[in-house]
Amino acid sequence: MRAPKEYCAVALLFLVIALGFASAFAQGISSGLILQADEGERRIRRAADFPFILKVDKKNGGSTDMVMGMEDLKPGQGIPMHRHLHGDEIIFIHKGAAKVTLGEREARATEGATIYVPRNVRIGLTNPGPGTLTIVFTFSKPGFEEYLRETSSLEGQSLPVLSSEDRAKIRKKHEWHTVYEQR
Repeated sequence: MRAPKEYCAVALLFLVIALGFASAFAQGISSGLILQADEGERRIRRAADFPFILKVDKKNGGSTDMVMGMEDLKPGQGIPMHRHLHGDEIIFIHKGAAKVTLGEREARATEGATIYVPRNVRIGLTNPGPGTLTIVFTFSKPGFEEYLRETSSLEGQSLPVLSSEDRAKIRKKHEWHTVYEQR
């Protein structure tokens, strides 16, 4: 009777395929993501109460090499001067306008602008208003997303106050990746 042997061969083939998929997922291999504008890991910064979305990283999509997110800044809000020690950053102005400091240069960047920040170069930006500034940020190496998680809460969860002492401790912990000019 050949049917049981053929059945065993097919069952074994399915088992090998399933184990291959399980192994791939265990190693962080992903089939990719298609995310709409409002999709991803939605978070709120604890210090400034403005939202951002982590779109792609090891936790979201399984990327071990890149980080990408999207952030909204209200008029007057900004990202303080800092530098990333191990990875380059690209900031894309999706909506609105920003006053940007890159190294020693200052410029206005409007919708559609791209800002390339080589590693260890100072960057900071503010939203001069009047509307919301939406930026998309991408890092060539992971690390900064963990700082973002520690200084934020998931959307819909309580937003515990982040004291200046707590912020300083978190920044110190992440100085291997990002250094802020003011603590």
